[in-house]
Parts: sequence; structure tokens; C-alpha cells
Amino acid sequence: MKITAIHAFPVWVGIRNQLLVKIETDEGIFGWGESGLTGREKAVVGALEHFAEIIIGMDPFNIGGIWQKLYRSQYFEGGRVLAAAQSAIDIALYDIKGKALGVPVYELLGGKQRDRIPTFATTSGEPGESMIEQAQMLMEAGWTAMRLSPSGHEETIYEPREHIATTAKWCTKAREALGDEVVLGVDYHHRLSVAEAASFCQKMPRGTLDFLEEPIRDEAPEAYEALRRMTDIPFAIGEEFASKWQFLPYIERDIHQFNRIDVCNVGGLTESMKVAGWSEAHYVDMMPHNPLGPICTAATVHFAAAVSNFSWLETRSSPAETHLGFDNSEFFPVQPRLKRACYQVSDAPGLGVEVNEELVRKQEFKFWQAPLLSRRDGSVTNW
Repeated sequence: MKITAIHAFPVWVGIRNQLLVKIETDEGIFGWGESGLTGREKAVVGALEHFAEIIIGMDPFNIGGIWQKLYRSQYFEGGRVLAAAQSAIDIALYDIKGKALGVPVYELLGGKQRDRIPTFATTSGEPGESMIEQAQMLMEAGWTAMRLSPSGHEETIYEPREHIATTAKWCTKAREALGDEVVLGVDYHHRLSVAEAASFCQKMPRGTLDFLEEPIRDEAPEAYEALRRMTDIPFAIGEEFASKWQFLPYIERDIHQFNRIDVCNVGGLTESMKVAGWSEAHYVDMMPHNPLGPICTAATVHFAAAVSNFSWLETRSSPAETHLGFDNSEFFPVQPRLKRACYQVSDAPGLGVEVNEELVRKQEFKFWQAPLLSRRDGSVTNW
């Protein structure tokens, strides 16, 4: 079997684009992958065009060798754009191999260690009574882990000090209202400084939060070590990491407790399994990032089924986020479906996802840009 073509489809699904990638072979078997670099899809399409010149004619079964070929066969290796393109190719190759062998992808990753994949959901309302009501609704629907909304996440002017007090107050109220058994966390989307993040943590009683996600930027592990000395809340980080090497200092220096690995950013399933094994040796749990579409969800479900050190998978398809529309059934007639708060692991060959390619090909790219946040003094701050 030989690879004959790669097709990239930046498609508007729900409220933003998904970059779907199809790889075809000379035996008529094809696979689907997805890239995770939201908002920079055209850059990834360009990288895929470069990679196509390398892998067309290669054996799609040689997944590990192709990964090395794509990563090592250029002087300027790695980086988020190239890793996102490589991720989509890697996932599609697993889909092809599973279909050709008649087995689900988890069998290619060592076999299934769990039959269903527990998820965490996210409230979508501003901190307040409505946020707590949403959280209660999610608990009634079966969720035992969830991420609460931080204050100001829908605004274009963002002043951290104006929001951490409000968020801390309502996280405390949520814990009181929801009880001690539910797992609660907050995603700060790396908007805070070390001092601001420490101040936020110190405004809540101990035990309020079970995890704090991406409180500060990740470029300097030393900054996270400084924050660790000021709080005992477990950290969940890594959704934007583009290789095992970016995870290295965090895992080996015991900085964090949950890896927010994204199979569509880190280098696909091949790289994700390496990070999972490394993390297991340091008792770090996998808590995958999953804000894209059903192809990413399916690939991550297989990954989660095959690793032992797994906690929860992010879902953006809960009753609290139906407005997002990422799992549109017109585009994806066959896809992972939630059963209460869990995804069942598909036993279909490959990923177990079907794409309406006719509809996909009719779509045009729509420019989408994440909000460009600034402070009241006009300076730029993080989204």
C-alpha cells in the first residue's frame, strides 16, 4: 500500500474552523486526521503541502518512520505549525492502518484498558448564580468533574486584578453549593502573572479547587516552580505543547499533576503515547485537551482507552455548551457520542468516525481570530 494524496480542508463547523486532513492510498483505503492550531489553519495547510512532497509514495503502515522522517528531515524542525500538521498526518495514518487491519486504533496503541472514557465539562456562564445552576445541571446529567467559568472570559478589555477576586468568590460559593465530592477546576488560559495567580489561589479556602489550569504562560518552567511554592492546588498544563521535549521539564521537575496533552498539537498519537509513558513514571495523569471536532475526540478517546494514567477527557459537547456546535452531525454522521458523562470506546476499525466529504468540500474558509485582549491602559495582554 502507498500514500497517493493528502487533502486539507479548513472547514467552518459551529463557531469556528476545524482543519480536517484526509490521506488517500492506492488501495482505496483512506484516513482522517485533524490539526489543532486553531486560528492559524492556513499556515498548517502550507506545512501539509510541504509534507505531502515527502510522504506521497510511502507505506502508510510505517507510522513511526514517517513521524521521524517529517520531524528530522529539515533543519528547522518542530514548532507549533509543523507539529500541528504532523499531528493530523499521524492520526490519519492510524485511521488507515486500523481500517486496513480491521481493528480499532486502540489496538494499535497496546489494547484497551477501559471501556468508557470519563469526561469533564465546562460551564459557559459568567461566575454567578447561573454558573452554579449550570454546574448543578451537569451533576444531574452525570458529571462528577467540571471546569468553572472565570470572570471576564468573554470581554475584550481584561484586567486580571479586577477578575480574580470575583472568580475566587464564586468558586468558593460553587464548592459550598456543589459539595466536596465533585471535582472542580478553573482554566485561566495563561492570562495571569505569577503574583496574580498566587493571589487568586490565596483568596479561596484550601480544598476549593482540585485543579488550576494554565494560570500563567508556559515558556519558563521556573515561573511555574515559583507559583508552586505559593500554592498547593494541582496544576493542569500543556495543551499548547508541540513535542515531548516541551513536556520534559514539567514532568521531570514534578511541577504539575495533570498533562493537558492535545493529540492534534503535540505530534499525533505517536508522540502522545511517549508523553504518557514518561508521565506515568512520574505519576502525572493525562487530562487531554479536546476543544476541536469529532476527529480529535475520536483519536483522543482511543488514546485515553490505551493508557493507564488517565483522569478525564475534556468535552465541549455537554448540555452547558451546545451553542458551540463542534460536533455537527451533518459534517460527522458517525462520531463519538456522550452517554451521560462518558464516551464509549468504539470497536469500529480505525478511528470510528465518518466525514460527509461532499458537504466538507462545499465549504469555504472563514477567517477567525481569537479576541485581541488589551488592558485599560492600551497594552496587550494574553487571550
